[in-house]
Amino acid sequence: MHVAIKTNDLAATVAFYRDVIGLEEVYRPPFKHQGAWLACPGSEAIVHIYAAGPGVGDGGPTPTGTSAIDHVSLTATGFHAYVDKFRGLGIEWREFKVPNAPLWQLFVFDPSGVQLELTFDERQESGPPPDMSDARRYQAGENFFRPAPPAR
Repeated sequence: MHVAIKTNDLAATVAFYRDVIGLEEVYRPPFKHQGAWLACPGSEAIVHIYAAGPGVGDGGPTPTGTSAIDHVSLTATGFHAYVDKFRGLGIEWREFKVPNAPLWQLFVFDPSGVQLELTFDERQESGPPPDMSDARRYQAGENFFRPAPPAR
């Protein structure tokens, strides 16, 4: 299984998934459009990114946001390291503690406005639980995506 993400900024999107989320670039066949495949270290590609218009067409800018997909979920470890990384890079995020389950979550948007849910097993994490204050708690339907200004 993989998710395919269209983007208007291939370099920034690949850098986000590689440097912020921690995926690694893997072999991608030489398609006619530019793109990249990313995977969890040592596994198959789970995120395909391509710089092309709708349906891999050649015209028009790519829309931003998740559209019909609400979010993409990835299992992760190192909850507080991600929070520190987001804070250090000025990336907006939200936190959540799943009721009656040992799960902590972080929500963040990639540069194209695709919402990611990073899910952590609290039994493998250390430090305080997610911040459930009004300012930081994830609320379904809240759009806190702030697109970067266009590159000049």
